[in-house]
Amino acid sequence: MKPSDPASSNSDPGFLSRRDFCLGASASACTAALGASVGTAMASSTSGSVADPLLELSAGEAVAAMKAGDFTSEHYAGVLLKRCEQFKALNAFITIQPDTVLEHARAADRQRQSGGHLGALHGLPIPIKDSVNTAQYPTTAGTPALRHFKPAADAPVVASLRGAGALILGKTNLHELSYGWTSNNLAYGAVHNPYDITRIPGGSSGGTAVAIAAHMAPLGLAEDTEGSIRVPAALCGVVGFRPTTGRYSTHGAVPISSLFDQVGPHARCMADVALFDAVVSGDPRPLPAQSLVGIRLAVSKGYWFEGLEPEVERLTDQALRKLRESGVIIVEAEVPGLAALIDEITDQVQNHDVRSQLAQYLASYGAHVSFDEVVRQASPDIRATFADFVLPGAKGFVSEDAYHLAVHKFLPRLKQTFRDYFAHTQASAIVFPTTMVTAPRIGDETQLTVRGKSVRFDIAVARNIAPGSSAGLPGLVLPVGLASDGLPVALEFDGPQNSDRALLSLGLAIESVLGKMPPPSM
Repeated sequence: MKPSDPASSNSDPGFLSRRDFCLGASASACTAALGASVGTAMASSTSGSVADPLLELSAGEAVAAMKAGDFTSEHYAGVLLKRCEQFKALNAFITIQPDTVLEHARAADRQRQSGGHLGALHGLPIPIKDSVNTAQYPTTAGTPALRHFKPAADAPVVASLRGAGALILGKTNLHELSYGWTSNNLAYGAVHNPYDITRIPGGSSGGTAVAIAAHMAPLGLAEDTEGSIRVPAALCGVVGFRPTTGRYSTHGAVPISSLFDQVGPHARCMADVALFDAVVSGDPRPLPAQSLVGIRLAVSKGYWFEGLEPEVERLTDQALRKLRESGVIIVEAEVPGLAALIDEITDQVQNHDVRSQLAQYLASYGAHVSFDEVVRQASPDIRATFADFVLPGAKGFVSEDAYHLAVHKFLPRLKQTFRDYFAHTQASAIVFPTTMVTAPRIGDETQLTVRGKSVRFDIAVARNIAPGSSAGLPGLVLPVGLASDGLPVALEFDGPQNSDRALLSLGLAIESVLGKMPPPSM
């Protein structure tokens, strides 16, 4: 059975899913050395606390203060750059150029001093996932063959951010080619979770989530095909938003499948996610205030709640209790046939589409390297995954017949199933724990032990997020607190297609109930 099927958690551990880390043993061997070096670097920094009050500001607060002249963009950028340098051992960035950032910050200050128009993101440095094109920096996709690839133009989403006055803080580290959930990148180094440096931050957008969680910036750009915004948000204790597929342009982003790919933000608060959406969607209308009294949220325990780690279950139950006490109506109803549909769709679409769409991206943006060469130069884990699931002759190769069934039979059925479910429950969103577990240790990337049972890594971190992105639903991740071991736990809220603004408005109300996430002590 496929990894997205919850019933497959006890299936053959030798059969790993398309983005499972194929070198768990070798990763484990280097974990101790990585942890020791990061620990030494962290210990040598002056303090892990958020000492400078500017680091506590939200993106909206920082922009308002810069517009008012409370401090300059150059000064604010300098504070963030100092933080990035202080905790560079977390390996959140692949490329960062402080002199360029400060030069652009000074230009933003001159714009203000001259009385020019100031955009909604005036002077704000934003980290960009290194799978999204930038003319200013290389776009490596975390893979060796693209180490020096510099696109001619910014991706539309980056152009929107810069058009609103934002600066690029740097390009963030990720799981190589976005093909995994760990951000344990063998080419550019593992990204480390700021809540515990021996743990993964999640992937593939691990670098952006770490930069936000570690207060290197308040708002960042990530990307999600199957959980790559939401898993890092959950494991790093930040807010993550994957909009309805197609709400934001994904042109100029290294693709897996256009049917699932979607860029989106990481932030530490809902207000900044709403700010991001207003800029990138082009809809600046304020979100309406929303009361939670009478709001219906659906719970499908047969799929999303099975086999949870005890602390994830405890904090999930606690958060749902808070929501009930605030007037939310929890509606329990199962999504019929969900596991079987995901089994027929999710892996098939991605493993099929990446072959042609990555090749098309490389040709369209002048990378001067072929798909075959990218795979040939890729790290051993990625080469193994592609050899097993993507390339012709692979044991998991997706035939055209299987792909046609996935796209034209099962995917429409999945979307209709969710439409019927929302109509039946009258729910504003489905709510569930984003992952089954808190952040696993770096190297524990094939099998995990949950409640005394062996569970495949991909099931533990990706079972719950697969349905939403496969169906194109908007998904919002909100942290609910820290487990007893100090690691973040989060809930995800998936709304009906194109209900993005309503979901963001709901998120603002829910955030006030769930409370503020404690920062990592580092």
